[in-house]
Amino acid sequence: MSAVNLRKMLNKKELPSLLHNLIYQFNIAIDVELVDGTKLISIGEQTVENRYPIEVSGEIIGWVVGGEQATLLAALLSFLAKQEAEKKVLAKELLERYQEIDLFDDISTQLTTSLDTRQIAQLVLQELRQLIESSAGIILLLSPDATAFEIIAEFGMFFDHSQPQPGKGIIGNIVQSNRAELINNVQADPRLEGQKNISAMICVPLRAKERVLGAIAIGTSKTDSYMAEHLKLVSIFASQTAIAIDKALLYEQSTQAALQAKAQTQKLQQALHELQLAQTQLIQSEKMSSLGQLIAGVAHEINNPVNFIYGNLKYVAEYAQDLLHLLEKYQKFLPVAPPELESELDNIDLEFIMQDLPKLLASMKLGTSRIVEIVQSLKNFSRHDEADMKAVNIHDGIDGTLMILHHRLKADVRRPAIEIVKDYAKLPLIECYPGQLNQVFMNILANAIDALEEDMENSRFRSSPQSPTPNPQITIRTKVFDQKWVVIRIADNGPGMKEEVIRRIYDPFFTTKDIGKGTGLGMAISYQIVVDKHGGMLKCHSQPGEGTEFWIQIPLNCAVVEATEEQNDTSASLISPIELSHTPDTDGFIPSTTPMLKPTDLFIRHTQLIQRLSQHNPNVEDASPDQIYQMFQRHPISLRLYATLLSWFCCYNPTQIHH
Repeated sequence: MSAVNLRKMLNKKELPSLLHNLIYQFNIAIDVELVDGTKLISIGEQTVENRYPIEVSGEIIGWVVGGEQATLLAALLSFLAKQEAEKKVLAKELLERYQEIDLFDDISTQLTTSLDTRQIAQLVLQELRQLIESSAGIILLLSPDATAFEIIAEFGMFFDHSQPQPGKGIIGNIVQSNRAELINNVQADPRLEGQKNISAMICVPLRAKERVLGAIAIGTSKTDSYMAEHLKLVSIFASQTAIAIDKALLYEQSTQAALQAKAQTQKLQQALHELQLAQTQLIQSEKMSSLGQLIAGVAHEINNPVNFIYGNLKYVAEYAQDLLHLLEKYQKFLPVAPPELESELDNIDLEFIMQDLPKLLASMKLGTSRIVEIVQSLKNFSRHDEADMKAVNIHDGIDGTLMILHHRLKADVRRPAIEIVKDYAKLPLIECYPGQLNQVFMNILANAIDALEEDMENSRFRSSPQSPTPNPQITIRTKVFDQKWVVIRIADNGPGMKEEVIRRIYDPFFTTKDIGKGTGLGMAISYQIVVDKHGGMLKCHSQPGEGTEFWIQIPLNCAVVEATEEQNDTSASLISPIELSHTPDTDGFIPSTTPMLKPTDLFIRHTQLIQRLSQHNPNVEDASPDQIYQMFQRHPISLRLYATLLSWFCCYNPTQIHH
């Protein structure tokens, strides 16, 4: 069927009148007929029946019947028919182009909604399967080194068993040549290798930013099934698929880079955390080394003479008793003493001596016992020579700490005594670092005493007949929890703390005390000892006006916990510290969190170290770096701490250090 309908063409506006005028000018008679002889136009009476064809692209669509001049009319109608045919071809091309654009937009919209390469590939094959008859389809992704293909989506059986390889087979060669191909007889292609299930195929490389990402291919078991428009359609899909896959790959790479950056950030946070703990340890070592050596030295020096006195008092009492007994015998056998002796007996008041000497010896024995207890408490608290874990009685450590703080618990003219209430449970011996736990007890008990003294200065505990108030009190409870833990709870009825203060009490250098009364290291060190060193838990419950209570929880056998942590040390070092929740538990306790030192605190500590150094060396501001180093060498703990601070500041230029 011709692309041009002659009847419709002659019925167009103005063409019939134009033909009549033309025939009138030529003064001829003509007939215009269809191929089958149907007359469309008849003008005048025919005297000659010559037939001249009306042709379009070699096809006759009608006849002009008339004389010799009718050839001009036939040529004119052929020209008009040719123009009509060209218009139809152009309209068809425009329609196809519009359909391509519409399909292009539709595919682009669908593909841009996904950033997963496999999901994109599967969606493309589904669309192609609906538009083009095919029994198999596949989308391949080229590896970064271009040595292998990865199948990311497929349907049907494209290959028997083997997978295509770059540079081999039809698909491998097409990808290597970077040129789309339509093959209607696959079995006759010399590059055939593995594609024995299909007879015709279309393969288009996936190109994005002048590089080949892979290929898209569809096939069917029928030969000569595909035409150029199919290749064009697959090429449209391939271009959009390549853009979408390239975008998805970039997203995957950015996601992977983000994960790597996050992992690196976690490592840096871990390093910073360890640096902060190292700083706290150095300060703790400086503080506790001096205190422990002092206490241990004093206890050692006092211990020998006190034990000598305490041990000999027993014999002194026995000797005195024997002498008094002998004196009684003398008085029995010599009731009347000579005048000289009687005068001496009156001067020394023998009767009073005989009554008071046993009492005096008993009080001396009691006093020396008290000194022995204090010395033992000092030794238990310092435990300077016990760096390893030992099985100890926790109650001894608490009692020893209370013994050292006894002078702060007594009443004086300004305030009443602080009452200590003990509620001790029966506890087994605990494998722990006793000296360090005693330091925790000291820090918490000293803070409780400070809080109570502050409240007493504010007249909270001064009672009157009209408004009696409770006495200042510290309660210490111990218990075994869940057959695995020992819990020590230390509570006071002091002023309490706000929740935002509780969240910061474990931060190094944070303190609520006045300048000069606190360093802000006590609770940070306590956190490290309980949580890091013993694998335990440190919690706090407090409200303004209702006192404060600390919950110290350590395992019954810390050595087992420490061995487990050492086994997991390699994997744990790659993980950032666990950040515990600030949410209070069922008992209202807020768990401790990893103390983090802020850069401002590091600068403050830097300033403090320089100020401390300047106290011993007034000319430190004008000293050279070498001179400062020599000053620090006389204070090795400060030197180590300063080196740690400098490593955090990442300052390697001595000039910068001096400034």
